[in-house]
Amino acid sequence: MPLPRPLSHIRVLDFGQYFAGPLVGMMLADLGAEVIRIDPPGGPRLHSPATDMLSRGKSSLTLDLKSSDGLATALELVRRADITIENFRPGVMKRLGLGPDELRAANPAIISLSLPGFASTDPGLAPVAAWEAVIAARTGQFSDMGLNRRLMGINPSFTPLPLASAYGATFGAMATLFALGARDRNGGDHIEVPLASALLEGLVYNCEQIEDYPKRYSSAREIELDRRETEGLPCDLPFSELERYLDPFYRTYECADGRGFFVGAAGVSGHPQRALRALGLEELARSLPDFDAYLDQKDWPAEWSMRNSPVGERDRERLAGVMKAAFLGRPAREWEEIFGAAKVPGTLQRSTREWLSDPHALASGLVLRVSDPRRGDMRQMGNVAWLADDSAAEKKRPGLALDDASSRLPAILAEVPRTLRGGAESSGWLEGLRVVDLTNVVAGPTIGSTVARFGADVVSVQPVEPSLDPWGAVTLGVHAHRGKRSALLNLKTLAGREALEKLIAGADVVTMNCTDSQREELGLSIERLRALNPTVILVQVDAFGGPRRGPKSDHLGYDDLAQAATGVMVRFGGGLATPEEHAHMGTIDVIAGLSACVALGAALERRRRTGQGGVARTSLAAAGNLIQAPFMFDYPGRAPFSEPAGRETRGQGPFYHCYQAQDDWMFFAAPEERRVALRAVPDLADLAEEAEENLGAALAARFATRDVAYWEKSLAGTSSAIIRIGSLRATRAAALVAESEGEIDLAQATFRVVRHDRHPMGRWIDLVAPNAVRPERGRVFIPGDAPKYGAQTREVLRGIGYAEERVNAMLAKGEAGDSWSENYLPE
Repeated sequence: MPLPRPLSHIRVLDFGQYFAGPLVGMMLADLGAEVIRIDPPGGPRLHSPATDMLSRGKSSLTLDLKSSDGLATALELVRRADITIENFRPGVMKRLGLGPDELRAANPAIISLSLPGFASTDPGLAPVAAWEAVIAARTGQFSDMGLNRRLMGINPSFTPLPLASAYGATFGAMATLFALGARDRNGGDHIEVPLASALLEGLVYNCEQIEDYPKRYSSAREIELDRRETEGLPCDLPFSELERYLDPFYRTYECADGRGFFVGAAGVSGHPQRALRALGLEELARSLPDFDAYLDQKDWPAEWSMRNSPVGERDRERLAGVMKAAFLGRPAREWEEIFGAAKVPGTLQRSTREWLSDPHALASGLVLRVSDPRRGDMRQMGNVAWLADDSAAEKKRPGLALDDASSRLPAILAEVPRTLRGGAESSGWLEGLRVVDLTNVVAGPTIGSTVARFGADVVSVQPVEPSLDPWGAVTLGVHAHRGKRSALLNLKTLAGREALEKLIAGADVVTMNCTDSQREELGLSIERLRALNPTVILVQVDAFGGPRRGPKSDHLGYDDLAQAATGVMVRFGGGLATPEEHAHMGTIDVIAGLSACVALGAALERRRRTGQGGVARTSLAAAGNLIQAPFMFDYPGRAPFSEPAGRETRGQGPFYHCYQAQDDWMFFAAPEERRVALRAVPDLADLAEEAEENLGAALAARFATRDVAYWEKSLAGTSSAIIRIGSLRATRAAALVAESEGEIDLAQATFRVVRHDRHPMGRWIDLVAPNAVRPERGRVFIPGDAPKYGAQTREVLRGIGYAEERVNAMLAKGEAGDSWSENYLPE
C-alpha cells in the first residue's frame, strides 16, 4: 500500500500576508498538509500573481478578525488545528485576541509560529514597519555586496531578492515540524522566527571572522581590496578591469554563441583537471602543480596546488587566456552537456524566464505547470522540499477562489477539538536523534549543524584523504560542522565501509550531498540503506535534483552554479552580458541546508505515524527558486520580467528606495501608503502632489537636508518606514559577545554574534549565534565548536563496539584516520 502523504494528518491556519507566512504555508501544503488561508475582507494584501503561486494547495476562508464573530470562528478553528502561522508586527495578533496565550488557552497542543520582521524582545526595532527591504537594509544585505562591487566602489546596492522572507520561512517550516514531533514531551509551543535574525544567520559566512587569518586563503580580489585600503587608494575599478582578478576555475566565460558559461571547479581535488580535460587541454592539466593542500605553506613545493584555491598569481592570467580561447570553440549548451558528462561543475548562464521554461527544470519538477483559473497555464517554482516516494508531491491544486472553504466550515467545526497528549517539558525537539553526516562544503553540513542545536547527536564522517581544500573544509567548516563529532574513515577499504555501515545501522538519519549516481558509486543505494536499517531516513541534497529525473539530475554543482542556472547571476548583474555571482557567500547553500531540514521534519513526522523511513530531498536549484519567489512564475500574457536588476540599482520606484541623507544612507519604504506617507511628514507634505517622474529626484534632494535619525523618527509608528542602511560588519560588531563572558542570551536582541575565544583552532572566531528560532518550550543549544577533523575517530569507533586494538590497527593501515593536517587550520 502507498504510504500516506507526509503531512496529510496536519491542519494549518495560515494568517500570513505578503511572503514569509504564505511561503511557510505553501511549503507545508506541498508536503500534504491541509492549509486554510485566513483572508481579511477584500482578500490577500499582496496583489501579485505570486499570491496565486503561494496559495497553491490551500483553501481560503474570509474572516474579519476585528469582529467578535470573526474572532470566535478563528478560535474554534484553532481548537481543531495543529499549526498557526502569522508574520505581523509584534503585538498585532495579541491585539486581535489571537496571541500565543489565547491560542494555547484554546488549544494546548497548538504549534504557533510568528515571523515578525525584528524580534519582539527588541525595543528599538520591534515597532518598525518591517518591509522586506527595511529588514535587508538594516541587517546589511545591501552593503558591500560582494568583492566586485566593493572594488567598483558601488555601495549601497539594492537587490529585490527576498532573502529575509526566504530564510525566515524555511526556518519557520522546519521549526514547526520539529516541534510537532516533540509534542508528546513538550506539549504545544510558540515559536518566534524574527526575519532579520534569520537573514543574519543565512549570511553567516559573510559575518565570520577568524583572528590572524592566513593570507594564503585570500583571493586576488580580496588581496587587491586590502592593498587599496592599506595604501589609501580609491575603489573605483570599472567592471571590465575586474576580469584580471578572477580565478580561472571560478568565473564566467563567453562561448561561441555569445552566451556566458559559468565554471565553479575550484577547491575540490580533481575538478580543475577535469575542467581542463573537458576543454581539450589534457597536456596543460598534466603540467600544473598538484600536491597536498593541507601542508603548511612553508612546505609547498610550488606557488600553488591544483588541490588548493586560489590559482597562483603567475599562472592565473595564462590559464584564463587558454580557457577563454577554448570556450569560444563551442556554444554554451554544448559545453553544459560536456561538463555534465565529465563531472565538472559548470552551467549555462540563464535568466529567470529562461529557467522557467528550461527542459531540465520542467522534466525534473523543479518548475511545475499548474492550470490556474486566473493565469491559465502557469509555470511556477516547484517544491522546496519533498520525499522521494511521495507520488502526489507534484500534483498541485491551484489556489482557489476567495472564501472557498466556507462551505466546509460547519463540518470542520463539528470535529472533536485537538487534545494535548504530552506534558510540558522543556527539551530539545530532536534529543535522542542520531545522525550520520556524510556531507561536505556548506549546504549538506548545514543540516547536521542545524539539527545539533535542537539536541541531535551528529557524527560527521569524512574521508581519510580530504577531497576539499582547507578553505572549503576548515574555514567554512568552523560553522558548518559545529556541534558534531568528527571521524575519518577510508571508504575505499572493506574495514572503513564496514565501520560506516555499523554507524548507519544504529542511526535515525543519514545526510549526504551528492547526486544519485555518486551515492550509488559509494555503494549506498536506497536498497542497501534499507537493508542496513529499515527505518533510517536519508536526507539528500544535490545541485539540480527534483522530484523526477531530468537531463541535469547527475550534473555537479555548488551555490554559484545554482545561481547561474536559475537566473540569480543574470538578475544580479543586470543582464545576460554581465552576470555576477550574488554578493553574499552562501546565498543558496545555507537555505538549501535549511530546506533539507524541512524535508527531514516531514519525514520524521511520517515515520512517527507509520514507522517507515524514506528519502527526504531538496536541491540547490530548488533553493535558487525559493530566493526568487516573488518572480518565479510565468504564464501567457505575464508582465515583463522587469524587476530591479544590475549593479547600479538603488530601489524599486521612489517609494521603495535607497536615499542619501545628510549624514548617511537610508532606505525609504512606503509601498502601500505612498503619497499618504508623504502628507504625514511636514517636511515632505508638499511633495505629495509631485509628478511621479520627478518624485525620485525631489525626494533625494529633500532627504539630503536632514540626518537619518530625523527621518526615521518622522515615520515612526506608521506602516511606512525609514531606516539607516547598515552593513554586515557593523551588525556583527554591535551584536558581538564573547563566549568566555559566560552564559549567552539568545532570546533578547534581534542580532547576536558570538566570539568563540576558546576555539580549538587556537584563534578566536566570530560566528552568528543560532537565534533565528526562538521557541517558548523547546530548548535551543549553542552547538559546540567544530572539532579538528578526525578528533573523535577513536571515540566513534569505540562507540560501535570496536576494541582499542582494532582501532589502532585501522589507524595504522589507513582504514581510518585522526587528522588531515598538523594544524587545525593549515598556515
